[in-house]
Amino acid sequence: MDVSPGLSYILRHALPVSTIPPTVIYACYRAAERLGYDLDVIPESVRTPLGLGFLTLAYLLGKAVVTSTVRRIQLRRDMRRLGAVPIPVVKGKGWPLNVDVTLRFSKALKTAYAGGPVRKLMLENGDTFCLDMLGSQYYWTANPYLMKEILVTQFSNFTKGPQFHSMFDSFLGTGIFNSDGDAWKMHRSMTRPFFNRDRITDFDIFDHHSDVLLQKIYEKSQTGMAFDFQEAISQFTMDSATEFLLGTSVNSLATPLALPGVSSSDSAVNRFVSAFQATQMHIMTRVRSRWLPWQLNEIFGDPTKKHMKTMYAFIDPIIDVALEAARIKKGRAKGVGKVEEGGSADTSSGGEETLLSHLVTETQDRKMIRDEMLNILIAGRDTTAVNLTWNVYFLATHPDVCTCLRQEILDVVGPNQRPTFENIKVMKYLRAVINESLRVLPSVPYNLKHTIESTVLTNPETGVKYFLPAGSRVGISQLAMQTSPEFWGPTALEWDPNRWLDDRNKTYYLANPFIFLPFLAGPRICLGQQFAYNEISFFLIRFLQRFENIELALDAFPPGALPPAQWKTDAPSGTRAPYEKVWPKSHITTYSHGGMWVRVK
Repeated sequence: MDVSPGLSYILRHALPVSTIPPTVIYACYRAAERLGYDLDVIPESVRTPLGLGFLTLAYLLGKAVVTSTVRRIQLRRDMRRLGAVPIPVVKGKGWPLNVDVTLRFSKALKTAYAGGPVRKLMLENGDTFCLDMLGSQYYWTANPYLMKEILVTQFSNFTKGPQFHSMFDSFLGTGIFNSDGDAWKMHRSMTRPFFNRDRITDFDIFDHHSDVLLQKIYEKSQTGMAFDFQEAISQFTMDSATEFLLGTSVNSLATPLALPGVSSSDSAVNRFVSAFQATQMHIMTRVRSRWLPWQLNEIFGDPTKKHMKTMYAFIDPIIDVALEAARIKKGRAKGVGKVEEGGSADTSSGGEETLLSHLVTETQDRKMIRDEMLNILIAGRDTTAVNLTWNVYFLATHPDVCTCLRQEILDVVGPNQRPTFENIKVMKYLRAVINESLRVLPSVPYNLKHTIESTVLTNPETGVKYFLPAGSRVGISQLAMQTSPEFWGPTALEWDPNRWLDDRNKTYYLANPFIFLPFLAGPRICLGQQFAYNEISFFLIRFLQRFENIELALDAFPPGALPPAQWKTDAPSGTRAPYEKVWPKSHITTYSHGGMWVRVK
């Protein structure tokens, strides 16, 4: 029998807390009565069920006060021992439990630019602060020196943590992005060998799927109609990723490109893609739960369950075929005594080794393989699609840059030739365009961490040592850091690829590379970083070989999808809100609200 997250939470946490104390009190009362003690000294009102309830409540409140006081004393001792100072706390209007801060933060999320509420708090409180909401502390930083401590220097003390695991478990399971310690090391060691140079520079898969999409875009361009590039490129990266990882593409590009105001067709492919997207939205609802533990919002069931069932229906048969092929191959190997030296570990049907065929040689655990595939699929599909979407948006709004980039493509690759890895390596302007989009709107805008032990984060520029208690929830905002004038200069909010080619590159980025972390850093740096660069570069080259003009089709966006009117006067927000023509939002990744509707010629 499946138990909902909410009911499970109540049974494990709320029920014991609310029932054990009154049961113990009542049992003591009855025992004393049987032993003949005079209980008349206890007021009659206390001996009623209502009185017992009040007594229980008093006990729980007293316990909370004592526990909190003891913890504060312990933390002060730790802080003094480490010679540190507390991280500044966001000040509200003095309401109990900072309810006013919680209300303001929750309200801001509804009409905010991606990462906007956090960035605004940083303008008011500095790049590192503590957000105390309803008694829970959330620490945030956009300081590159502190990020280096978190991601590299003190890596082992900053994990995903139990709260992250519980929120993402129904989607990511025990995969590489939702594991810590030895489990994470095992997943990393299983996956790393697959991302070698030969595989990430084999462009056959990109070429096939880009040809399909570009032909569809060409047909659309002949009619002058707008199309949603965000959805189209997500189909391209989904097809490329599933073929690269599974050996079988979902072929989402087999469906027509979406028309303005018309829903996508209800095909099996679109159901898989829709389930993938809907699950991410549900997960972010959990992450953003402020008033109650996220589980209590899911009393009547896990909303991700039906979507995961849709995804499993597609991926499980493919995994089963690979597992059976691995078992047959292993049996044959035993039959001849050993596998021939130098023999391939390939178990894919097409002869090309995929991540799936690689994993089935490492383990026969079906759930582990499935979890790993879905984890890598998120990175392979979403983050790449996001950056390509923002690149096309910025090229549409900066036609001069589009012209320069297209000229570099024609000079280095030519008007029709397929780009090679060697071509991409020498295209500096292309890399500058991609990096600038990754800087201004990174695919993953922030990352969440959890401290195992109390520690100190030191800012070498100021000498300040910030104290972080054990069990702290810590958010690092790449988006806020990468658009901060403090680290990128007065033009930080401008999208300008030339900053990677002129003196600003030396002044800011080369002086401190930790101000640019689109793929994170340290032991958990993205394994597919070069794969992503190659796929993004390949598609942009093919796209601009075919089309020379990109126009943002604002008339095709659905109602309510364009930026709120107040953004035009929202300069104090510290974000690009006043400049944007579309509405950047975020769940696990950033995205354009309502799509990215364009026309091309």
